[in-house]
Amino acid sequence: MKTATFLNFLLASGALAWPGLKNILTDLETKLSTRSALDTRQDGVFGDDSLELLGDLRPEKGGPNSPTGWTVWGILTSSTEPQGFTEWQGGLSSPSSKKCMADTCCIWRHIALDMEKLFRGQSGRCTKYARAAVRLGFHDAGTWSKFTDDYGGADGSIILANELGRAENNGLQDIGAVTLSWYNQYSKYGIGMADLIQMGANVATVVCPLGPRVRTFVGRHDSTRPAFNNLLPNVFADADSLIELFENKTIRAHGLTALVGAHTTSQQHFVDPTRAGDPQDTTPGIWDVDFYSQTTGITPPRVFKFPSDVKLSVHPRISVEWSQFASGQNHWNEDYAREYVRLSLLGVNNINSLTECTHVLPARNMKVTISDDQTKLKKWLSGGLNKISTAIEDGAKVTKDLAGAVVRRQWFRREEEEKL
Repeated sequence: MKTATFLNFLLASGALAWPGLKNILTDLETKLSTRSALDTRQDGVFGDDSLELLGDLRPEKGGPNSPTGWTVWGILTSSTEPQGFTEWQGGLSSPSSKKCMADTCCIWRHIALDMEKLFRGQSGRCTKYARAAVRLGFHDAGTWSKFTDDYGGADGSIILANELGRAENNGLQDIGAVTLSWYNQYSKYGIGMADLIQMGANVATVVCPLGPRVRTFVGRHDSTRPAFNNLLPNVFADADSLIELFENKTIRAHGLTALVGAHTTSQQHFVDPTRAGDPQDTTPGIWDVDFYSQTTGITPPRVFKFPSDVKLSVHPRISVEWSQFASGQNHWNEDYAREYVRLSLLGVNNINSLTECTHVLPARNMKVTISDDQTKLKKWLSGGLNKISTAIEDGAKVTKDLAGAVVRRQWFRREEEEKL
């Protein structure tokens, strides 16, 4: 059953019990009709928005039939808020207590708190572990396409099937080891690796200053079967190839534009090893929109622009949205959250049976209050003082003596070794 036929069936049905659903369906039908007319041009408002359904939410798989199913359906079709603002309320029972074991989300609150400690730096920046956790979520889920169907995606195989040995996953070994240690600690309470990886990505995102609070779901099925190779983006690829790659994951051009913005927090190590630690904008560790304006503008020598980002930024199907994000933090946060929910559910075929646990995430931090030594920071961005790269990765303040950065780095290493 095609999506349009499925919508017509629902609109004609008298069984629409969800409040406001009929209006949402009517609106979606209009969007789909508009996009159909624009698809041949591929430059319209809806033509490059991601609206396709996933997994068991697809009409031929039965469609949404649970509160979670309808929630995700609404997020995927741009009719429901993709960010969650309700926070954890009250105390927290011990993991082994009957109260905690009766609440699916309770154990995830414990895990989220552990993650937050590692992801939040002393300065307020998110640490290298947070940034790697976001990338780990991308790389586990991104190994799915319409051509693999029920194989690959957000299934935990990046760790469970040892995909971390692949060249495309260079730099993820440390966060993979930490994630495995969390899994070994908490799996006795029934948590899965696929959920753990995606929870880590969403905790990390909101811990980064200005980051969105992406709606978060648990209950995926794990897999020890290695995913196919060559389904992740290459930083040297041309824009058309990247757009096609993501469209085969149901993520259209505007969604791709939102997702690549995660580079705003990063510092590269493997694209050019001679420039290891160089950031992709002037504010690494902060989830701001500087990445968008600086990719297309003039930047200090230290800023390292991925060739693929530069190519995407000027592509006719992307450039307008790119420019809008450059001056629209709220716009980008909303679009990123929506597209990341989609990404995190690629290859997941039991969406109707998932549980939403967004409320276990840390609170949003919509202020940046990092007091760096600006003279040192400017020298670093100009290409000097290489050791500052390490301090920023560790979430430390840029100080006159940088002693705190060294201490902080040693602390992170001890914490990681103890967990392993």
